[in-house]
Amino acid sequence: MYLYRAVDSGGSTLEFMLSDTRDASAAKRFFKKLLKADHTCTPRVINVDRNPSYPKAFDELKTDGMLAQGCDLRPIKYLNNIIEQDHRFIKRRVKLGLGFYSFETAWRTIQGYETMHMISKGQVGSKEIESQVPFIDGLFGLAA
Repeated sequence: MYLYRAVDSGGSTLEFMLSDTRDASAAKRFFKKLLKADHTCTPRVINVDRNPSYPKAFDELKTDGMLAQGCDLRPIKYLNNIIEQDHRFIKRRVKLGLGFYSFETAWRTIQGYETMHMISKGQVGSKEIESQVPFIDGLFGLAA
């Protein structure tokens, strides 16, 4: 399974998605999910690792008009450092779990890890639990 993550230049988590494949269609699904989110603005540059599926998905999104023609894709390993540093937290948690038995279990667990990481980074607002309920409800769809 592959975890796609988007982090802005300030280190805030924008979006994440778990996929059973790492191909152009999965990358395109992730980019679409990211671009449709309310909190996402049109990117100027997208930094990715050197996976060959990203340029194909990126070009298809530009052709479809979901990305601006001025947006650049930079598939350079070391420019991706902000994401790699932020991803280290999740990797450490997943290794402790020694793998998952199903896609559903992995997805639910990683949603929890990402949510707790976003709360610890202060992305949810104040530390008051009342302000965090709508955020968590939006992620998991659980009404209190």
